[in-house]
Amino acid sequence: MDSSDRLMLDAKQAILEEQHRRFQALQKEGKWAEAMQQFQATMHCASDLLTDSLTLLERVLETHRRLPPENPQNGPLA
Repeated sequence: MDSSDRLMLDAKQAILEEQHRRFQALQKEGKWAEAMQQFQATMHCASDLLTDSLTLLERVLETHRRLPPENPQNGPLA
């Protein structure tokens, strides 16, 4: 995981939080039709963030699997 991956996940998290805040505001105001539309946008953002997080996790695991096993006494074997 590099800094661009982290930056992308942080940005998507911030977008999700803003979408959720909008949903809560509409719900509190009793604007149910608008709140349900916002809920769909919020769920889309959440899904996008989870998908990207899973993809990144799979990349990290694949990279980890390619590393040589470590010897506890001598450090990594090579």
